[in-house]
Amino acid sequence: MFQPNIEWSVCTLRKEHMFAKLETVIGYTFQNKQLLKQAMTHSSYSNEQRLSKVSNNERLEFLGDAVLELVSSDYLYHQYPDLPEGELTKLRASMVCEPTLALCALDIQLGSYLLLGKGEDATGGRSRDSITSDAMEALIGAIYEDGGFASAKEFIDRFVLNDVKNKKLFYDSKTILQEIVQRDYKEPLHYELMGESGPDHAKTFEVCAMIGEKVIGQGTGRTKKSAQQKAAYQAILLLQAAGDED
Repeated sequence: MFQPNIEWSVCTLRKEHMFAKLETVIGYTFQNKQLLKQAMTHSSYSNEQRLSKVSNNERLEFLGDAVLELVSSDYLYHQYPDLPEGELTKLRASMVCEPTLALCALDIQLGSYLLLGKGEDATGGRSRDSITSDAMEALIGAIYEDGGFASAKEFIDRFVLNDVKNKKLFYDSKTILQEIVQRDYKEPLHYELMGESGPDHAKTFEVCAMIGEKVIGQGTGRTKKSAQQKAAYQAILLLQAAGDED
């Protein structure tokens, strides 16, 4: 008599429920559910489970990257008819770079839906920019493969191109903050490392942006540069809010 593997069945149901919730969050229902699962499968998970090399999300990431570049290029070309090619290229870079895609992924809590290997999960993989930004591109690729260009474009419009001004501010945060401080303050801007944690291969850095001795922004990241960028972004928002109150 056949005895079902109860643990396997429960695990499968949990994954199905998890992916159904993600479909609700993004407002798109997959015809081919396997594509969504593949988009959320990190290589660490497929390696741990001894799955085939093409079962993870890297191929879909490759596809999604191309779709994202086309959609963002088309958007910027028509949205900014007076910008030269160089400025368009710079603006596109701010929208599709790893940190800003990770911000987009954070908006929909994409990290919580990922299938990660135990080691990657234990070392903070769900919040690692490189992993979540790749998953965002893989999700775009999966939607394109499942529902065509129009569906992928709708997703990109809603979750990537929805706040271009703010994303550009984030991308250029260190430069913009430097300009603000030089213009409005007598003391110089500097960044201070407040702490670091985690093993050597997966460290997290905490950085403060400071004017003189005053902390104006804090950020954490997998690199010091990423942490500085986030600290600068938070500082800009704080200074802007203080200016609006005045």
